[in-house]
Amino acid sequence: MSNTHTAAAADRSEPRRVEGQPRVILTRRLLPATETRMGELFKVRFNTDDRPFSRDELAAAMQEADVLVPTVTDRIDADLIAAAGDKLGLIASFGAGTDHIDLHACRLRKIMVTNTPGVFTNDTADMTMALILSVPRRFVDGGRILRSGEWQGWAPSTLLGHRIGGKTLGIVGMGRIGQAVAHRARAFGMSVVYHNRHRLPEAAEQMLGARHEPDLDRLVAEADVITLHCPASPETHHLIDARRLGLMKPDVYLVNTARGDLIDEDALIDALERERIGGAGLDVYAHEPAVDPRLLALSNVSLLPHLGSATFEGREAAGEKIIANIRFWADGHRPPDQVIEGWS
Repeated sequence: MSNTHTAAAADRSEPRRVEGQPRVILTRRLLPATETRMGELFKVRFNTDDRPFSRDELAAAMQEADVLVPTVTDRIDADLIAAAGDKLGLIASFGAGTDHIDLHACRLRKIMVTNTPGVFTNDTADMTMALILSVPRRFVDGGRILRSGEWQGWAPSTLLGHRIGGKTLGIVGMGRIGQAVAHRARAFGMSVVYHNRHRLPEAAEQMLGARHEPDLDRLVAEADVITLHCPASPETHHLIDARRLGLMKPDVYLVNTARGDLIDEDALIDALERERIGGAGLDVYAHEPAVDPRLLALSNVSLLPHLGSATFEGREAAGEKIIANIRFWADGHRPPDQVIEGWS
């Protein structure tokens, strides 16, 4: 369900050979080993206090840098790109998603964009599976009761949840992460049905034990657990809205580790407060880092602070990709992870 593609194919943005060390500006702290290596290879301005850049600070950095290294929380829109300095030739984004960057505006300014695809696939799939387990089994609610001192000991009729074996998992978006989740879910005895803009090859469906459902309404009505793995775009904005929430089973569990924009958060909160659905597991939110206090007050929700990619291994691998992409570009070659606008 993506509108972009990472490839080494031709694009209007051309690599350029940089004489000397390119000026690189990081918007956030990266792992020490990554920053050390970048400091050896490039002329780098680090964000030593790790405070997110304001819009004015982003604009100033884009005036000064040859290469900007933002993260998925930096919104780089058409106005910022139009005002960028002539030196800026590469936006080497830390993360797989590119919906925070206006790719069309970058192409018009001949600014190349790269990302770090694939390195967080298993990390995000692991965490998604953890939410798929924890929400139906009420693990977070049970932990809260234990920590508060309210626990009165084991009893046969308290804190009951649902097993996931034998249940139907609906996956919306069957890219790398969706497929990794399907692989894990199958090991837990779940049946997998998926919705994707392009159907997978039959061999992939057989390997994953997954069935394609072209109608998203039918998928959300059928599934016992629904997990979202598509990018944010105009087409996926509020993909899960009040109408689709109304189609779901009353004991369905909704998991979102992709983008907060995919769900109408007000409609979700209303459904959770009225117990119209069983519960939700969320790692992303509509207005990060702000989280709606109504979500915080609910006991049928498991909430995490955007931890999908938060492993040492994944962040180190992403840093290595950033360095490789900058080196290729600065040497006048196409970076291996160039993002091409409009490819799918």
